[in-house]
Amino acid sequence: MDEIRKFRSECNNRISSYEKNSRLKDAAANFMVESTLPKYSYNFTWLGRPIIQYPQDIIAIQEIIWEIKPDLIIETGIAHGGSIIFYASMMELIGKGMVLGIDIDIREHNRKVIEEHPMFKRIEMIEGSSISDDVAEQVRTFAENKENVLVCLDSNHTHEHVLREMELYSPLVTKGSYLVVFDTIIEDLPNGMFPDRPWDKGNNPKTAVAEFLKTNKNFVVDTQMDNKLLITVAPGGYLRRIK
Repeated sequence: MDEIRKFRSECNNRISSYEKNSRLKDAAANFMVESTLPKYSYNFTWLGRPIIQYPQDIIAIQEIIWEIKPDLIIETGIAHGGSIIFYASMMELIGKGMVLGIDIDIREHNRKVIEEHPMFKRIEMIEGSSISDDVAEQVRTFAENKENVLVCLDSNHTHEHVLREMELYSPLVTKGSYLVVFDTIIEDLPNGMFPDRPWDKGNNPKTAVAEFLKTNKNFVVDTQMDNKLLITVAPGGYLRRIK
């Protein structure tokens, strides 16, 4: 325990120095802008499947999973399956738990390779809108009697959709665990970065988080996570449940 406390103290000191280093913070912000249009996050895979995440966020989620050791991870947005396979592999390492992935359209070729993956034994999938009453009820039923639940939102990134996901799934997050809202970075990027998407500045996950936190005092932003990551698609999106 002394070694762990020492490590955390050293981390806090480093984070404090980051906060004072404007050049480092500016470089990180510039990197996020310059790396978005060329789709930098599409460069990476996890155990053979495209994960479409920045390495820093992958490490951050790993830290959270190892700390809270969830019985269930709920993720909205499956895409190629890299994230749910990543979560499942972490569950395998901690020796327990399941991952529940939700997507409005699970492409047949993606479903096939996910179901054939060695980590599928810890995965369940639901096809349907994450904000539909039917899907939400299936998720609530699946989450019954789970002691530690982590929720990650990474599907449709419009304000209305994300806010509704937060309203539906935040009650399932257990005290001490997290509600992680991905792609809050959209609010911090210049206008017009997503011409083929219905979200942009003023209509995105970060605006939804701000609206959610106005009335929901069970969650707080884990600012330490933001400060140490610097490069993240989820600034202000790591929400810890405190009560």
